[in-house]
Amino acid sequence: MFGTILIANRGEIAQRIIRTAARLGVRTVAVVSEADRGAPYTRIATETVEIGPGPAAASYLAGDKIIAAAKAARAEAIHPGYGFLAENAQFAEAALRAGLVFIGPSPRAMRRMGGKAEAKAIAAAAGVPVVAGYAGETQDARTLAREAKRIGYPVLIKAVAGGGGRGMRLVEREEELAAALTSARREAEAAFGDGRVLLEKLIANPRHIEVQVFGDRHGNVLSLFERDCSLQRRNQKVIEEAPAPGMPPELRARLCGAAVACAKAVEYEGAGTVEFLVEGDTLSPESAWYFIEMNTRLQVEHPVTEAITGLDLVEWQLRVAAGEPLPRQQAEIAIAGHAIEARLCAEDPANGFLPSTGPIVRFDLPSGEGIRVDRGVEQGSVISPYYDSMIAKLIASGPDRATAIARLAHALKTSLVAGPRTNAAFLNALLAHPAFASGRMDTGLIGREGTRLTAVAPNPEAIAYGVTEMLWRAHHNLTAQRTGEPSRGDGFSPWNACDGFELGGPRRQALTVLADGVPTEVDVEWGRGRGPLVQLRDRGGMHQAGNAILVANDVRGTMHLAGDWNPLYVLHDMRQTELRWPTYEAEAVDAAGNGDGIRAPIVGRVAKLFVAVGAAVAKGDPIAVVEAMKMEHVLHAPRDGVVANVAVAEGQQVEQDALIAALAKPGNVADSSKEARLT
Repeated sequence: MFGTILIANRGEIAQRIIRTAARLGVRTVAVVSEADRGAPYTRIATETVEIGPGPAAASYLAGDKIIAAAKAARAEAIHPGYGFLAENAQFAEAALRAGLVFIGPSPRAMRRMGGKAEAKAIAAAAGVPVVAGYAGETQDARTLAREAKRIGYPVLIKAVAGGGGRGMRLVEREEELAAALTSARREAEAAFGDGRVLLEKLIANPRHIEVQVFGDRHGNVLSLFERDCSLQRRNQKVIEEAPAPGMPPELRARLCGAAVACAKAVEYEGAGTVEFLVEGDTLSPESAWYFIEMNTRLQVEHPVTEAITGLDLVEWQLRVAAGEPLPRQQAEIAIAGHAIEARLCAEDPANGFLPSTGPIVRFDLPSGEGIRVDRGVEQGSVISPYYDSMIAKLIASGPDRATAIARLAHALKTSLVAGPRTNAAFLNALLAHPAFASGRMDTGLIGREGTRLTAVAPNPEAIAYGVTEMLWRAHHNLTAQRTGEPSRGDGFSPWNACDGFELGGPRRQALTVLADGVPTEVDVEWGRGRGPLVQLRDRGGMHQAGNAILVANDVRGTMHLAGDWNPLYVLHDMRQTELRWPTYEAEAVDAAGNGDGIRAPIVGRVAKLFVAVGAAVAKGDPIAVVEAMKMEHVLHAPRDGVVANVAVAEGQQVEQDALIAALAKPGNVADSSKEARLT
């Protein structure tokens, strides 16, 4: 076994590897960017080395810096985790040249199976069915257009070197191909340093089944059974489970046998995942199935396999890389129970899954029987725009699928995260969907049901409750200022007097609060001997909050508060309502002199500009692409107009809400104050 290993990754996977290494008595060296200083994983590693600024290209993807850090720390091996450098054959070769062990497959196996085109050829040669498509070296637009037409629309564009949905685009009509190719290549080049693509015939709404395989340098290869990863959004996995619900033994044997055959064909060592599509939402012994790719690394969803087998896959990785044979033989591994994993992400499902950044002001995740939490952040951590949006994985296991679902649903309902928004409510809605509950989901489920799964209605009770608490805080701060006592809040008070003292009857105030950025009118009644009574007017009538009413209606028990009171976060139903007092300062005016500014929805990099000053645009035309958290976000024109200003350049890093471009002010257009929205 190794004495010291360096972990070329961050967040929850770094913590995951450190835990196993510590149990085995292995020292760990963690690399950290400037954006991750003080992150939880850096505190549990034996040693930490800073390797550069926040953007991954200048830190976690800088292979020369990582190898230099490993040599300086006298590490014997490098564990790449997943993502970043885990499937980079050039990095693996550089590590080997430096005298280090790469904890993963050989560069040759990585190249052969990591490249989707050659992997399909290897699978076909091994007698494994593959999806029809084009995987040739000729990559010009005319050839790809001809091949797409031959295959027949709809087709999928996939990055040859990629995974995780990056560089993947669905093209339903011929006229969409050119733009999709440009976008896919740009994203693939940014993510993997390789803009080559392949084309595949779309298998409509299949089940996505993957098989965990392991090999060693002694020629042994086995499978650790399958996982179902059918719940996906934009080709990225959302919820995974093992074993696949409804999997018949005959089909399991075929898929696992095919996965082992693919791995043996390249003399595979270490952990890998062979992925298949199975036609239809119901699995049967006669189901048609196809090889699609192999991920030559550990997968994010590996904990569900650990849960049903009782094995530590990171320990297996370390032992195999150290030259040991596989710890067990195939006959010694069996499935016990069921496990489901949900990826908790800092994103806003109701706003097109826009990534959500900033400091975490509350972070309470559950524990209990059958619950495992792999996390990369803690209360006080700052969610950066530079990395993936996943902040934790909730893994629930039990003797059967129904128990695992119930435990995971309870875990989501009792998770409390404030500051950045999360997808907890969306995940819970997926668990409750009839198709998932019955085990008959497919890869198209989220696309078909997205609107219903992400629908959010304003919560008047949460707003009223939060405003009540904000008024109490303002009152306390004002009292503290008068008496010299310490203040418990941020000292903000929008009124000269807000203690409700009256010689006569109750005093009433009409106030405006920003609820999730939307100005909301409330009426406040101050009565003698009690606190404020807040009434929120909306189309549903009057909603009230106050200490007595909250206790009587048990609303307080379903809501939690976080924050420094301006803003204040009210957590309810796995969502949050952000409340702020509005500022009455003059707002900055767009360069065009009106509200038709097209602004960055998140901190990120301007990957592409489609317009120049003076260009005429129609409503919905693409204006720019902002890249953040490994995803591209296309900004569109809010209306017809003329581009009056382009405020950024391609490649420029921008802050959230930064002006990207502005349209000329139209003549008396009613919606000229609207800003472009993310799609």
